[in-house]
Amino acid sequence: MARNHLQQRIPTGPNLGNAHNRNLMNKISCVEFLRLSSHSPSSGLGGVCSTQCSKGQKRFTMNNLSSFTTLDSNPLSKPHSFGPYLHGPIHLQRPRNVVVCSVKPSIATPSPLSVSGSPNQGLSRIESLTQVSGVLGCQWGDEGKGKLVDILAQHFDIVARCQGGANAGHTIYNAEGKKFALHLVPSGILNEETLCVIGNGVVVHLPGLFKEIDGLESNGVSCKGRILVSDRAHLLFDFHQVVDGLRESELAKSFIGTTKRGIGPCYSNKVIRNGIRVSDLRYMDTFPQKLDLLLSDAAARFRGFDYGPHVLKEEVEKYKRFAERLEPFIADTVLVVNEAISEKKKILVEGGQATMLDIDFGTYPFVTSSSPSAGGICTGLGIAPRVLGDLVGVVKAYTTRVGSGPFPTEILGKGGDLLRFAGQEFGTTTGRPRRCGWLDIAALRYCCQINGFSSLNLTKLDVLSDLTEIQLGVAYKKTDGTPIRSFPADLRDLEQLKACSLLSLLFGYAVEYEVLPGWKSDISSVRNYSDLPKAARQYVERIEELVGVPIHYIGVGPGRDALIYK
Repeated sequence: MARNHLQQRIPTGPNLGNAHNRNLMNKISCVEFLRLSSHSPSSGLGGVCSTQCSKGQKRFTMNNLSSFTTLDSNPLSKPHSFGPYLHGPIHLQRPRNVVVCSVKPSIATPSPLSVSGSPNQGLSRIESLTQVSGVLGCQWGDEGKGKLVDILAQHFDIVARCQGGANAGHTIYNAEGKKFALHLVPSGILNEETLCVIGNGVVVHLPGLFKEIDGLESNGVSCKGRILVSDRAHLLFDFHQVVDGLRESELAKSFIGTTKRGIGPCYSNKVIRNGIRVSDLRYMDTFPQKLDLLLSDAAARFRGFDYGPHVLKEEVEKYKRFAERLEPFIADTVLVVNEAISEKKKILVEGGQATMLDIDFGTYPFVTSSSPSAGGICTGLGIAPRVLGDLVGVVKAYTTRVGSGPFPTEILGKGGDLLRFAGQEFGTTTGRPRRCGWLDIAALRYCCQINGFSSLNLTKLDVLSDLTEIQLGVAYKKTDGTPIRSFPADLRDLEQLKACSLLSLLFGYAVEYEVLPGWKSDISSVRNYSDLPKAARQYVERIEELVGVPIHYIGVGPGRDALIYK
């Protein structure tokens, strides 16, 4: 009778999604729920398999979830009220294709990578970084790289961008808390003693660069003599942005979701060897012919592209003025950077975008047009691989991505909305809402493997503070239990992994999750690692254990000081 009575209380199928039943589920132990549901003909759960994992947890994967409903795939299609959720415990619904339960909250044991944080230790961490170090993104961009670069720049002579263009959006704050959104200028610009280099691998939109410089100057940040632009960097023109939009329109439902900043078309011209470089601005006698070739090609390719002699004349006159203004910034940055290395000066490389958007290693074709991984540093600055030292990977405590493409741990519907508003996940460059999901350890491990990170910067840990439980996507598996050993190259495999998608069950793939307890307290004022709640430390240390790379920096807010050194 007891079993039958409790069985009647277990919500199944479509009823599982409502708030009352989710709260009810929280009161029923996972083991009891699994045992009872396996006996319930109406549960729709089918077989249950369990595997033992470390720290006293069990991971349970449900194989047949055909009766479970799918969350709204367009979370912005209807308004939600977020206020109540941001001031108390938040219950985010678990992915429906995989259910993972902890038998009881695990007790964290001290990690060999863990040490207590302190200001002196933070200084020691920074000063121990190698002569040529780099800061790179570990996800799909927007991880908060600019803040770490801004902090580290105080201890480096040069900060250099090596790839990408104005599609990067790095938000930093000065000592007074004033916000700066940078797209082309390296994030070291707020530190007066730092030289900022825009390397040969960057594509440069001059109107955007000058707008950024003017904005910095008007806010008291001197740029004179502090920014160098490579004479080998390619110029990105306004027409590249028009072409970017026309190309996206052609793709219709298969659009990439680019920033429409013209990055792809500019790199395309570079690769087919008819691009225009910064050095070409010094030869205005041949500049018009080169620009005419690019514009004529675009007009021949795209029906909606308007081009005539008047357009060319206007562009040439505009770039004559730009050339005069840019001249003091132009330099052979390959020489500058390599001479600095010979003189034992410290150089910090700032990556744009992130490894999961890498043209070779990312979720192709939903990627950027450059190499934001470690290899892009050498080709984008003209430095030898042997001089590269410490690389710091920046990763959010959860995952976001902008635009189209696979996202295995995405949280759809209201749960994703809650993370988006709590973390203010809207693009610095485009203002677009970012898609949100749980931290994808499988993808993070893949990024660490490619880049060889010496340490990680875990950002936005404070955003998770109101959650009652937090999930980690620890592995990709086929539903017969066979592990997928590396990050899949094929889009079809990745789409089948997507959380809450019934198709993933039909095709036989699943994301395996671990559930950790939340800490349900504000950590934004914490500055020492040992002062974090136990559950927050457990979360950090579990990530370290899973990826095998120490976390040396932990972000707990947007300000410069909101950083814990571990």
